[in-house]
Amino acid sequence: MVTTRPLNPTAASLLGFLHDGPQTGWDLVAAAELRIGAFWTLTRSQVYRELAAMADAGLVVAGEPGPRDRRPHSLTDAGRKAFAAWLEAGPGAETIRVPMLLTVTFGRHLEPGRRAEIIVADRQRHQRRLVAYRDLSAALEGTDPYAEATIAFGVAYEEAALAWFDALPSEITGGR
Repeated sequence: MVTTRPLNPTAASLLGFLHDGPQTGWDLVAAAELRIGAFWTLTRSQVYRELAAMADAGLVVAGEPGPRDRRPHSLTDAGRKAFAAWLEAGPGAETIRVPMLLTVTFGRHLEPGRRAEIIVADRQRHQRRLVAYRDLSAALEGTDPYAEATIAFGVAYEEAALAWFDALPSEITGGR
């Protein structure tokens, strides 16, 4: 049954990956983790739920089961059109959801030593991601301007996050 439903960004990203050819849910999870995982999270259950909904809507078609009963999904013409319409509409406003900001907002309720440990650990995560983005940027150089632009955002974001950590007052960081 073909129906029309507005695409959410998760479904749209799966349709985007399917432009590369038929893929199983497993393949799509791996592609998402590699290509967008640093800035857009997809759970395995979301992928399978969206694939089922998109198959019901006629946007994808499931192929014959392969090894481990995995079914490759292919993009239909309706899926291509729905993806193009979603992409053409523009991204809309983003929502900033940074768990560390919640921790800082309510940080006065934490023991100072624990608050400092949390801040140090989160700053280290951002530092590791910055290194990973820079490595990926170097590996991608000259290969794909779209991927390079996305990674450049990741680099700039991590640099901004690290600058924010470094500017936190000592009363929040405990002098660390």
